[in-house]
Amino acid sequence: MDEGFCIIEFLDGPHGPLSDYIHIEANAAYATNAGIPNVIGQKLREMVPDEADAWIARYGHVLRTGEPIRFEQELVATGRYLELSAFRLGSAEDRLVAVLFKDATARRDAEEALRSLNETLEARVVEEIAERRAAEVALQRAQKMESIGKLTGGVAHDFNNLLQIVSGNLQLLQSDVIGNERAERRIANAMAGVQRGAKLASQLLAFGRRQPLEPKVVNAGRLVVGMEELLRRSIGEAIEMEMVVSGGLWNAFADPTQIENAILNLAINARDAMDGVGKLTIEVQNAFLDEEYAAKVSDILPGQFVMIAVSDTGCGIPPEIVDLVFEPFFTTKAEGKGSGLGLSMVYGFVKQSGGHVKIYSEVGEGTTLKIYLPRVHDSEDVAAGPELLDMSGGTETILVVEDDDEVRATVTELLRDLGYDVLTARDAASALPILESGVKIDLLFTDVVMPGPLRSPELARKAKERIPEIGILFTSGYTENAIVHGGRLDPHVSLLTKPYSRQMLAARIREALNKR
Repeated sequence: MDEGFCIIEFLDGPHGPLSDYIHIEANAAYATNAGIPNVIGQKLREMVPDEADAWIARYGHVLRTGEPIRFEQELVATGRYLELSAFRLGSAEDRLVAVLFKDATARRDAEEALRSLNETLEARVVEEIAERRAAEVALQRAQKMESIGKLTGGVAHDFNNLLQIVSGNLQLLQSDVIGNERAERRIANAMAGVQRGAKLASQLLAFGRRQPLEPKVVNAGRLVVGMEELLRRSIGEAIEMEMVVSGGLWNAFADPTQIENAILNLAINARDAMDGVGKLTIEVQNAFLDEEYAAKVSDILPGQFVMIAVSDTGCGIPPEIVDLVFEPFFTTKAEGKGSGLGLSMVYGFVKQSGGHVKIYSEVGEGTTLKIYLPRVHDSEDVAAGPELLDMSGGTETILVVEDDDEVRATVTELLRDLGYDVLTARDAASALPILESGVKIDLLFTDVVMPGPLRSPELARKAKERIPEIGILFTSGYTENAIVHGGRLDPHVSLLTKPYSRQMLAARIREALNKR
């Protein structure tokens, strides 16, 4: 577009002196840009009455002061963006102002496009930085979880062995103090301490995603409804409880015992948050987590889930600590009122099951914690009736393989008290010659984690090769990855977790022998 110019002459009018002007000269470029043909001789207020005051004030200032001006302006009529300059011709009495201009629309559009591009690039950089930061946080969390998992695994292995020694000897001692009420009470108190220690180790393994799960296809709605009586007893009569189970509920794939433990933990936390008075709501429904949601959350894939929500009307959690509640040993309860492992256990179990956990909380309003468990299309596994434990002993021969001398001695005595013949070995390598000796062995009872080049699963395989009818029962305070893969106990594997009671030992030994 050519550069244009015009000369304007100020006029007196109804609005006062110098309140209007006419164009006395203009080139073709002016008419094209202004969108007003035949502009010569026309008064401004008649051409553009809505814009006249602004133009008259601007050019009137040039006329009165003699000071040139430069400015940029978009014309309403044409949408063109102009660079303009104006200066006075002669004196103020001459009433003449010259205006020069050129079309800057292309430059303005290019600048806006560049600015938009820069804003887009900046937004992308910010987004990439946020994504990188999220990835770093996710990596740090994964590394932290791996470290915690290794730490808790090692601690659980040794700790549960110690608990097994204490527990086994206490149970052996029980028969020696029958009738001594004071001694029996002390043994009972000591056994309660063992159980608390075992629970602590179990919760640590759950948070570290190292517990052996036995997932099944479950209807979470039916499972939750079946817990109603237990939950009512746990939260007390002063708390109103409501269960909302949606129709057409999908099946989930998870360990039903751990689901029950998680819901019970959440219900007890809710009870404490409400100080024993309020409303607890448990909802079960189908849910879909889309790609947009999954992109914002680490360690979860989009898909279909079964959602279990536990809501309370309690005190709520301050926003500055809500992200810390899943950390082990972190608790919002008063000192001595909680271990800080309940929510971390829930978190670890759900993550180990391929699910997701989300918490919503508002101070003074309450808290909702949602558990998402992966959906499966398989039919629900038929729940077995109450397990009848056969705690009778027997006369069969059992090979006990255990690297801890005191654990081995304790379990040997427990088994002999049950009537069994017991052979012992301190590791898999020393157990193999006994299996190859031709001695009749009915059951291999072996620890999972032991030193030496021969691993327990391999020992079990070799035992089956040599004695096809032999029973196999594993035991451990921590399974490592020997018989647990993907967080799940390998198929057809029997595991007795340490520390175990005399009754459970008797029942699982009998079960393994009967399965042969």
